[in-house]
Amino acid sequence: MIEKNLPAIIPLLFLFASLIIPLLGVWKKNIAYPIAALITLAATILSIFGFIHVINNGPINYFFGGWIPPIGIEYVYDYLSSFVVLVINFVALFVIVYSYQPVNIDLSGKQTAYYSVVMLLLTGFNGMIITGDLFNLYVFIEISSLAGYALIGVGDRKAPFAAFKYLIIGTIGASFYLLGIGYLYFMSGTLNMSDLAGILPLMEDSPTIIVALILIVVGFGIKMAIFPMHGWLPDSYTYAPTSSSALIAPIGTKVGAYAMIRLLYFVFGVEYFSNELAAADLIAIFSSAGIIFGSVLAIAQKEMKRMLAYSSVAQIGYIGLGIGLANPFGFIGAVLHLVNHAFMKATLFMVAGSIRIKEGHSDIYKFDDSYRKKYPWTMAAFTVAALSMVGLPPLAGFFSKWYLALGTIENSSWLFLAVILISSLLNAVYFFRILEKVYMKSQEGSEVKEKVKKNEIQFSMLIPILVLAIGLIVLGILNFIIVEHIYKMMPEGML
Repeated sequence: MIEKNLPAIIPLLFLFASLIIPLLGVWKKNIAYPIAALITLAATILSIFGFIHVINNGPINYFFGGWIPPIGIEYVYDYLSSFVVLVINFVALFVIVYSYQPVNIDLSGKQTAYYSVVMLLLTGFNGMIITGDLFNLYVFIEISSLAGYALIGVGDRKAPFAAFKYLIIGTIGASFYLLGIGYLYFMSGTLNMSDLAGILPLMEDSPTIIVALILIVVGFGIKMAIFPMHGWLPDSYTYAPTSSSALIAPIGTKVGAYAMIRLLYFVFGVEYFSNELAAADLIAIFSSAGIIFGSVLAIAQKEMKRMLAYSSVAQIGYIGLGIGLANPFGFIGAVLHLVNHAFMKATLFMVAGSIRIKEGHSDIYKFDDSYRKKYPWTMAAFTVAALSMVGLPPLAGFFSKWYLALGTIENSSWLFLAVILISSLLNAVYFFRILEKVYMKSQEGSEVKEKVKKNEIQFSMLIPILVLAIGLIVLGILNFIIVEHIYKMMPEGML
């Protein structure tokens, strides 16, 4: 019986937690963290159960109040949504476990409010993935966005301005999306995704539908931070508290990417947005520009979190490129990179935050070989994630880039293939300069550094970092199993 209600239970769990944490926090201040961790653990277990159920028994469709669309709201738990929900909640679980010490340091006295807003953020993210209704998707976009603004704004002195910029740009993106679905409703009389998928092919020549598609793509392009709509991202990720950037960076833009995949591939249809409008080509072109732009600017940064922020612009470009290729290999590459980047970027931001806590900074030029002695396990996890970002086999990042490369070859898009190869070299430049400082013995002051003792980060912070780093190895080794399931996620007629 529970499996039939899973699509509603998971987001409602987080919503319940966001409401109960402030109430119980009045009674006991330290209760917010365990509630947030336990609720996310429960949601992750349900996500695993739900994914297995979908594999064995097929999709779950849940209708709120028993009302059938277009009157009622439908939640859809299929191969794609159940898989992404599992990934998002799994990564969120370990980031929340990690966050105990950083939140106590960065947000002393604000823990209750912080974890309440985190639960609201995850309500929005899970709802965005599961909903089968375009207006309900807008509601969840706004819920997650408002929570995101709050989580970013409580950082250092520059954080409020970064959050305000994110709010302005995010509101513009949401407005574009809302206008787009308004046009769709005007033309079709429904906002249910399944209904629209059947109706839109009958009106594909309508200028109104074309305008709607453009508005929706721009709206999600802003949410994903696809170049040149990435302006909100670098400052937001840099100045947010450690725990906030470690949560939002790996998950936030991926949910936007999922929503774009869902609408373009499953609602509008691959043939329409790629062949009829050439929208796919534009997405691929802008994404490729973002890959190079983000990689070059990442090299120019001296602060680790800011380097990772610009790196995110590039990595999101890979997902956008996969979407724009609009072929089976591109689809596989986009979904794989969505998963891999969530693991990679969570690991990297947690490492950056940990070093900032221990050293009082995350200035790359102050890194030296003492770090490998003080933080051997932390730097080992960083190395795994960095090499995965570069795309070295058998780590997870290699396989998503491999399928993206196959997608470019299938389309004879040699320029896009060159972008993937060049960007991998650029990735190596900005990550290897850190690895060189950490693992190559510096000449100056080497006698002093020989006496450095191990001073590893706190156990509650180290374990989540190691789990996600090991996850990158596992995702790489088991890549063929994951790809087999991604084939089942593709829309009908794509193979």
